[in-house]
This record gives sequence, C-alpha cells and structure tokens, in this order.
Amino acid sequence: MSFTVPPQLEAELNELVTHYPQKRSASLMFLHALQEHFGYISKEAIEWTAQKLELQPINIYELVTFYPMFRQEPAGKYVLKVCRTLSCALGGSHKLHEHFCQKLGLDSHGHGLQTTKDGKFSVEFVECLASCGTAPVMMCNEDFYEGVSNAKADEILGGCK
Repeated sequence: MSFTVPPQLEAELNELVTHYPQKRSASLMFLHALQEHFGYISKEAIEWTAQKLELQPINIYELVTFYPMFRQEPAGKYVLKVCRTLSCALGGSHKLHEHFCQKLGLDSHGHGLQTTKDGKFSVEFVECLASCGTAPVMMCNEDFYEGVSNAKADEILGGCK
C-alpha cells in the first residue's frame, strides 16, 4: 500500500485509540483526522484505517459512505455547502445552489460535490445545517451564513481570495 500518514499524525491517531475501550470505536475520529489532513478519504485511507483498527475495509467504507461530512474525492480550496432540507428548500436554497453553479460553470442539476476545473471552488448540497428559521443557509469552509441572497452569495464568492 503506497498510502503514507505523516509520523506526527500517526502518533496522534495511535494515542487516540487508547481513549476507547475497543479500537473500532476510534473509527470516526480517525476519518475526521485523515480528511482534515488530506482533504478527503481515499480508498487507500480506508484500507489504512481498517488495518490500523484491525477491521475489514468494508467496516470503514460503510462509515465513509453513510456520513455526508466525509468526502471520497478532493474538494476545492473553498467548499460551498448549501442546505437542501425542507426549510431551506422553501427559503430558496435550490435557487442559491443554481446561482453558485452558474457563476462557477458547474452543473446546476448536480447534487453531489462538484469542483471547478481550477480546483478553487467546490459546491455541494448538504443536509440540515441547523438554522431552519434563517433559510436559506450555507457554509463556505467553516464560515456559516444565514438568509443568503444571490447578492450575498456574490459577496461570499468575492471574499474568497
């Protein structure tokens, strides 16, 4: 396997395992740490994690495919997450998603992660961002925005340097 985890990260993960009664209980924390470092969870990262936690790769793959916060492909420098659940949909999130896609040259009908050719931006629909009363809501990386209009969306894009 050609996948390599930096020694410092591997040491942190090894220490993390000691905080759980069973190794497999550290699975989600491993995945979060690996995605934070590499930007996504590759097939090799799944296999590496399974080996470290003495599990079958399918046990890790199930987690990666079940939880929407894990990505299996690289994302852009700026990840725009638009909430698509009912309150946001009623508040215009589909139009907001379409606006971002049109501005960035992406498919407005695509609901999965889409990344611009230059790798600068990724847009994706996500499940509830937990602010139903201020729809539509979105995130740009770790920044949260409420009541996002097209004008505000343009402002957010303009702030991405």
